Amino acid sequence: RRKSLASPDFPMSSSTERMSAESPHPEAIERRDVQFAGRVQGVGFRYTTRQIAARFDVTGFVQNLPDGSVRLVAEGRESELDRFVAAIRDEMQRHIATVTIDPSPATGEFDHFSIRL
Repeated sequence: RRKSLASPDFPMSSSTERMSAESPHPEAIERRDVQFAGRVQGVGFRYTTRQIAARFDVTGFVQNLPDGSVRLVAEGRESELDRFVAAIRDEMQRHIATVTIDPSPATGEFDHFSIRL
């Protein structure tokens, strides 16, 4: 289910599970396809996102789209993805007009986080 957001609070869906270091209970692994719109190209958005990703246990990519928006595809534990997207929003908020997040089951196709051209 796709959601457009004005805040970092949004529902999650789960797919696979992974044990969290903080908790003995498994935490769902999911995928987020996020589109950031606004003045998000030409401002270091992708490079900043890659730097932020290094602080989180996430994999995936960030790329510019032809319509002027930026697409982020990330996989990880739900709580890690929440913090990751919130950190991007906090750091780049002056450039972001809207954020659309589409959660889905993780595919496990990524082994690192990168910038796609």
